[in-house]
Amino acid sequence: MGGNEFRFFLSCDINLPVTFRIERLEGCLPNPPAEIDSPTGNRNAEIFVECTLHIDGAPFGLSTKTRLEASGCPYCWNELITLTAKYRDLTSRAQLAFTVWDVSCGNDNGLVGGATVFLFNRKKQLKTGRQKLRLWPGKEADGAIPTTTPGKVAKHERGEIERLERLVNKYERGQIQQIDWLDRLTFKTVDKIKERESITSENSHLSLVVNFCSFEHRVVFQESGANFFAPSPVSSTNELVTVWDPEVGRTNPSEHKQLKLARSLTRGIIDRDLKPSVNERRLIQGILKYPPTRALTGDERQLLWKFRFSLMSEKKALTKFLRCVEWSDVQEAKQAIDLMGKWETIDVTDALELLSPVFESEEVRAYAVSVLERADDEELKCYLLQLVQALRFERSDKSRLSHFLVQRSLSNIEIASFLRWYVAVELHDPAYAKRYYCTYDMLEDSMMRLEAGVNQDEDGFKLWQSLVRQTELTAQLCSIMRDVRNVRGGTQKKIEKLRQLLSGLLSELTYFDEPIRSPLAPGILITGIVPTESSIFKSALHPLRLTFRTASGGTCKVIFKKGDDLRQDQLVIQMVSLMDRLLKLENLDLHLTPYKVLATGQDEGMLEFIPSSSLAQILSEHRSIVSYLQRFHPDEDGPFGITAQCLETFIKSCAGYSVITYILGIGDRHLDNLLLRDDGRLFHVDFAFILGRDPKPFPPPMKLCKEMVEAMGGAESQYYTRFKSYCCEAYNILRKSSNLILNLFHLMAGSNIPDIASDPEKGILKLQEKFRLDLDDEDAIHFFQDLITDSVSALFPQMVETIHRWAQYWR
Repeated sequence: MGGNEFRFFLSCDINLPVTFRIERLEGCLPNPPAEIDSPTGNRNAEIFVECTLHIDGAPFGLSTKTRLEASGCPYCWNELITLTAKYRDLTSRAQLAFTVWDVSCGNDNGLVGGATVFLFNRKKQLKTGRQKLRLWPGKEADGAIPTTTPGKVAKHERGEIERLERLVNKYERGQIQQIDWLDRLTFKTVDKIKERESITSENSHLSLVVNFCSFEHRVVFQESGANFFAPSPVSSTNELVTVWDPEVGRTNPSEHKQLKLARSLTRGIIDRDLKPSVNERRLIQGILKYPPTRALTGDERQLLWKFRFSLMSEKKALTKFLRCVEWSDVQEAKQAIDLMGKWETIDVTDALELLSPVFESEEVRAYAVSVLERADDEELKCYLLQLVQALRFERSDKSRLSHFLVQRSLSNIEIASFLRWYVAVELHDPAYAKRYYCTYDMLEDSMMRLEAGVNQDEDGFKLWQSLVRQTELTAQLCSIMRDVRNVRGGTQKKIEKLRQLLSGLLSELTYFDEPIRSPLAPGILITGIVPTESSIFKSALHPLRLTFRTASGGTCKVIFKKGDDLRQDQLVIQMVSLMDRLLKLENLDLHLTPYKVLATGQDEGMLEFIPSSSLAQILSEHRSIVSYLQRFHPDEDGPFGITAQCLETFIKSCAGYSVITYILGIGDRHLDNLLLRDDGRLFHVDFAFILGRDPKPFPPPMKLCKEMVEAMGGAESQYYTRFKSYCCEAYNILRKSSNLILNLFHLMAGSNIPDIASDPEKGILKLQEKFRLDLDDEDAIHFFQDLITDSVSALFPQMVETIHRWAQYWR
């Protein structure tokens, strides 16, 4: 048995709401003849899923519905559902009932089918990972016991497809060892079998794919207040009986006694003059190079404690030393805090590690804040999103960290604006709502007490009102989106409705009574919307593209979305901006485009609009990237008929995003979310999959398409060689700041960002692997060059790209 076999959580101890993700509907909907409106014969249905929790056969709480999906087969919601019930409220016979409805049928029924699934398996372990539930056609999901709509296929009905899917599920949960070369061959064979079965199968079933939340360890059902150590009933049959060992996980008394003796106060007098030997110094230096995610062994902790006095001049050693302290021992904790005050002051980037959930001591966290006070406003803005998340790990609502953030906001309106938005979004989290309300109130009270003259002769009341009007503006934009979506007809009719609203009923949005600070860039004052230059994107969510007048006489363009969670995009763009800053500090400008993103709610937000075209559109209209760039920057004497500067900009931006998308594990890349500006800057958008998640099978290690390589003159050209050189240089620069990036992601561990919340520890370890901290700079260059070669030669992703373009064409 593995080391983690005996580690588990009890369901009665988990005070979190039940969370799962509705991914997609597989199979074809029935097509009534009167409803067919597409060449393929598939009806363009408008469907949603209704989810109800049943406890012991009775409904518990209100039903929850997904948004409408009308994009055609397969129907993909990929929507996170959070119920009001918590895991501690569940019983061993708790069930989820899923009913799929089609509101485009034209009749009152619209029932597609339903399926029911137990949340705990027969071993009373909480189900995790992806579950494929077969729908019962024409039946509403039934939560009775026994149910008439079981979503799991009975054993005697399971075929080869079901068997393979169960194995794939185990693989994704890490229960089957990963062997890259063998996995590729296996998944290719699995896809062929699925394709063959789908052709030969006479009756294709409708199935709903649901992804249940995973935890660090298994979750075992236990009722609150039950006697956990009660002996299991002994069966007279040959059945296996699960017996929990009460001593598992407890400290060995003899080892604990030895540790106390080794760390006694009398030993402290001896330790003060101890110096490590050459071999011990080598071991200590190795420990100091560990990433912040790596736990220390007992021997390593003992080694650092023994030589703590000789390490006080090494600032990098403080965070490691604090990890080896036994904080439950009052005397030892007091000695550690005393040493911390005399230690060489650490850097701001290392102080972030002390705000992670690993460190609970209020003195340690207060020390981290005192170090953060040395950071200037520009650096603080780089970490502000994570510092707001770190409030979750504080011991009190009015912590030293919350006071620090509020005080810094009073002298910088941009920090104040972003802090207010970051905190406001977290007010929807029931577990920490009280804490964030407290911080919000502190910010409001402190700003209202500001006197005139501190910030451009504006008093605190006016400053706060200028921020509140941002919320009023977003509320009006949400109202506009609802009205526009209700308009029947194509995109053009919706655009006409938008402009009609802005010129008529909502004409006050054309010229504001008072300028409003832009939520995306609070330093810019916006004075109104230009109706004639505002439009709507042709998309399922119909996002608005708005042009605002600015107080300086110019304009700024933003995209407003409703119905999409932008918190993950916000995090990725923050990382792109931070990495751009780190590269420029090393005099490497790769012409990145860290456009601004701000989530103003759980399902709404703003993005900066950057004039550009997707590679799919460019290749469709100009046949190649070079032809497109020749149109804007022609030069007969330049390489490929374009100016050298434009080509250099293109090569650098390709290199920058290739490295960043590799490190962050950005998935679902295709020619529609790779955009190109007319000055040659390439950039990525739409970050629904990060940290290695990708809906496409066998993604290449780095997102580098063949059209980008062709624009550099091919894999043998000097420009492609220069591209590889920029990649390797950028990779080594970012590796130097791996601790900073890992610390920032560790602070996001408690957030509700989908790809982090599902399994924070696994996601951070995946991120750590990408840095290859076991290699020196020269080996890292060879490693990354091999990655580039593997990515360019990956033929399968090109085939997926073609399939995606066909899907976009027929949509």
